[in-house]
Amino acid sequence: MSNVDASLPPYAWRLTDAAAAVASGAITARALAEAQLARIAATDGAIEAWATLDPAHVRAEAARCDKAASTGPLRGIGIGVKDIIATRALPTGMGSPVFAGHRGDRDAVCVARILQAGGYVFGKTVTTEFAFMQAGKTRNPWNAAHTPGGSSSGSAAAVAAGHVAGALGTQTNGSVIRPAAYCGIVGFKPTLGAIPLAGAHLFSETLDTIGTFTRSVADAAVLARAVMDPAAITMTAPSAIEAPRLAVLAEFPWSPLSGDAAAALAAAVARLRQAGAHVQVATLPPDWQDAHRVHRTIMLYEGARNLRALQDRDRSRLSEVLNAALDEGRALADADYLAALAERERMRNAFDAWQRSCTAIVTPPAPAAAPAGLASTGDPACCTLWTLLGVPAITLPIGMGETGLPLGMQLAAHAGGDAGLLAVAAWCEGRLPFAGLV
Repeated sequence: MSNVDASLPPYAWRLTDAAAAVASGAITARALAEAQLARIAATDGAIEAWATLDPAHVRAEAARCDKAASTGPLRGIGIGVKDIIATRALPTGMGSPVFAGHRGDRDAVCVARILQAGGYVFGKTVTTEFAFMQAGKTRNPWNAAHTPGGSSSGSAAAVAAGHVAGALGTQTNGSVIRPAAYCGIVGFKPTLGAIPLAGAHLFSETLDTIGTFTRSVADAAVLARAVMDPAAITMTAPSAIEAPRLAVLAEFPWSPLSGDAAAALAAAVARLRQAGAHVQVATLPPDWQDAHRVHRTIMLYEGARNLRALQDRDRSRLSEVLNAALDEGRALADADYLAALAERERMRNAFDAWQRSCTAIVTPPAPAAAPAGLASTGDPACCTLWTLLGVPAITLPIGMGETGLPLGMQLAAHAGGDAGLLAVAAWCEGRLPFAGLV
């Protein structure tokens, strides 16, 4: 069958174990879905992870999977899908009243691949408004007085709370890695373009990346491989490796760490070193010190260009936060945008040489644990460099902060090095145990 822990309720099973249990006949997709729906009924009133959740749809899709002959890696597994990713069967509301109840006529490519892999769309998870910074209704499953992060708020919270075993989100700055870290799960942002964006709302074509939320690295590999473009990148399951070579970049000049985040990262690195990892200290090259400015220029210029018609038509229905960002983007000169693109390309070309001496780079995924309050989704600054460069990154939960909320460790590698990064992450995960579900 699988290595599923029989003492755990089905909603707590990891994706790979749940899929193996369905494939073996140990549980039906319908029974798994019923366990997850019961979990949602018991917990989502305090979390509000879902923008659209129709139990009748879930039951019908699970029953369809039970009747199907699929042997795909997601057989019988319902996946949460961020509400900026098009789904034909369910509305795609973009976190905005402008698109309330909107239904498209086709699935996004990544959604079609979930279906091809034997899975189904469980429901649409809450997103911030058009995947920018205006917070949605979702609260952190560990403490409802704190943000779950954003913009993929609902996807992270739903996986952390045991509503689903996996979910999709998107990242333009820190919108996969940060909420995963805040919610104590595994967030994986693959190489730029590895998962097709077709059918997902576009904010910045240079930066937007679809990523995954799961409760283990092995699950991240399975879900990512199911939706990735095979022509874009070669993905395999995480393989056994010898002790990796890690370069620790403990802070970014534009974002100081809190004391407990710094201490947790240092303790995790010390533990990995004791387990045999070769650890060195990395420093950010001096000419990369303003990477956050380069990123912001590209993000806001492209966001303003892509949402120009929407803003012209519906400014009064957009938040002040989004309108201000789009106005800032409109005010940017073409020359500044082109200079930022050129600077990004120079940094991308230099990255491989900078990273050559190590297998992966270790950084914090966020400056601190999830902040209190729901007005903000937190600081994405620890993710900015990797998003700007378009390289793969993954966050693992490593402990709890002083506020009783999860803290994480982020790993990054060179573009196209997704399989190797997942292997390193799996090695680290095995030596950094975490409590698991909320």
